[in-house]
Amino acid sequence: MAFAHNLLPIPAKPSPKCPLPSISNPSCSISSHFPSRAQNHSLAFTTLRRIINHKAKATPQEPEVSAGAAIDAFTQFKHLLLPITDRNPYLSEGTRQAISTTTALAKKYGADITVVVIDEQQKESLPEHETQLSSIRWHISEGGFKDYNLLERLGEGSKPTAIIGDVADELNLDLVVISMEAIHTKHIDANLLAEFIPCPVMLLPL
Repeated sequence: MAFAHNLLPIPAKPSPKCPLPSISNPSCSISSHFPSRAQNHSLAFTTLRRIINHKAKATPQEPEVSAGAAIDAFTQFKHLLLPITDRNPYLSEGTRQAISTTTALAKKYGADITVVVIDEQQKESLPEHETQLSSIRWHISEGGFKDYNLLERLGEGSKPTAIIGDVADELNLDLVVISMEAIHTKHIDANLLAEFIPCPVMLLPL
């Protein structure tokens, strides 16, 4: 074994009183200079056992954490944010999907919902804005919710992703639910999500 080989002691130089053994000098035994095979094995295993015992004492046992407990801790959401960025007065498929997912999560965890409607234009420039708000209320009520927060951030000149981050930070939200549709249509910049949003983000595929 390589490890045992490395532990072999280096033999000492022959003593003048006892030169290397020869036929003419049989009284000088080679065992006086080299340890026996049994001694080498004993030394190797003793040293190996000490190393193992030392590592066992130096490395404390870490408590085991179950995957289920970690997931439960991550999914105990109490306040969800639903950003809406499309201008469809009757809501796009991606927005309807995001509303359905948000209400389902809120039911499961007993969470509150905040909806934020974001648009770069002022309210006066959006003739169907009220129709859109009515559609939002209808779809949320279909999900079983009557009480929720509805915010409007219109014509502020900020990027929608930055506005979402501001709202999530101000309200100390636990999760933001966004449809991938909002990213595909360039309403939300996916590259800025990690920079501006201080909580987990759920991206829903189409």
